[in-house]
Amino acid sequence: MAGFWGKRKREQEAAQAAQDADLARRAEQALVAADERIRTAGDELAFAEAELGVSLTKDLKAALESVKTHLREAFQLHQLNHDEIPDTDEELRTRNARIVQLCEWAEDLLDEKTGALADSVTRVRQAPQIIEQVRRDAEALSARIPQTRATIERLSSRYAESAMHQIAASADEAEQLIAFATHGADVSERRRAARQNEEANLALETATEATRRAGALMDAVEDFEIEALRAESTLAEVVADSRGDIVAARNAPNVPAVASAVADLEKALDALSPAGSRSDPFAELTQLRTANTALDDAIAKAQYRAQNPLPSVAQVQHALDDADRQLGVARGLISGHRGWIGADARTRFAEAERLRIDIPEMVASEETRDQALAASRRVAQLAAEALQLAQRDIDSARPQQQAPGWGGDGWGGGRRGGGGDIMGGIMGGLVIGSILDGIFD
Repeated sequence: MAGFWGKRKREQEAAQAAQDADLARRAEQALVAADERIRTAGDELAFAEAELGVSLTKDLKAALESVKTHLREAFQLHQLNHDEIPDTDEELRTRNARIVQLCEWAEDLLDEKTGALADSVTRVRQAPQIIEQVRRDAEALSARIPQTRATIERLSSRYAESAMHQIAASADEAEQLIAFATHGADVSERRRAARQNEEANLALETATEATRRAGALMDAVEDFEIEALRAESTLAEVVADSRGDIVAARNAPNVPAVASAVADLEKALDALSPAGSRSDPFAELTQLRTANTALDDAIAKAQYRAQNPLPSVAQVQHALDDADRQLGVARGLISGHRGWIGADARTRFAEAERLRIDIPEMVASEETRDQALAASRRVAQLAAEALQLAQRDIDSARPQQQAPGWGGDGWGGGRRGGGGDIMGGIMGGLVIGSILDGIFD
């Protein structure tokens, strides 16, 4: 048996030694690769600064400095692994793992920062082609300006100024942006010829953005016409629906809220622009939808209230008084036997007191009076449960057998203690209170 365990131990040691050797080899390779990556990243930084300028390459420069700082630790650990001082296997294993971790982090960081600059470098190297594209886009957009002006003029005769303010100045703004884009392309070309690459790149980016915005403005004019037609179609449907809702409201409960909502909807219908006049379909649709939704809500609330009558203030106050009585009984029992009451009873009592605090503020408003009644009943229920649980805890804490002379055949005779009679009276009072509460409801 000893030979078996010895063989197994030697096999484990050999496997661990192979893993340590592989880790040491990976650490050395990682150091070499990271050192080479730092050198190539430095070359990339120099080229990027020459093409992009200092401001656009500051992230890569900061990352390169950080990597150099942290890799000093990796080289120091590698030196400790090969100095004249003997090290344990665990020390070598820990150092090599740290070297691999630092080198992998360094390469990942440099790859991330150089990758972020790749698009910018590509744009700079393709600057002549991009400048030419900006000029072609500006020429094409300029050709669309007359059509855009004609569209705005035609739409202005159909729609009110409140609707047209979105696109009224679109043609003029697009024309200014096109001129700015053309000027930016010229500036970029001159700055690049003067080897002022950072300014050249900034001018080219602004020129490209200007052409994009000019195109978006003119597209918005065409989209406006489509959206306005869609709004007019939807408005006709909402008008028909609103008139039907006004007719249906005659069968709804006759309450002030419904009458007010009907009047508001009729007012919104009367305010619609006559056929053939300049209108704002967007604003009219919004106003009509708002009034229509308000009528639907008012009818729904009135129907709910008809099926569920609102409790009176007296009803809620009676339920609250009953809850206070039950809370008072539970409070007296729990405070008189603090050391005997368990967590369940105390938790229910605390929850009942917490709910009780918010009830008075909900009684006056009709919107929250239902909640006040439900909360009062919930407080009473929690107080009753706390009382039952507290009595159970007290009964379980009392000794089951009393000494002679303290009950039964002793002084006073009769039953043991008086807890049963007391609780019987208390619970009877709570039941009577609940019955009376039901009568008043």
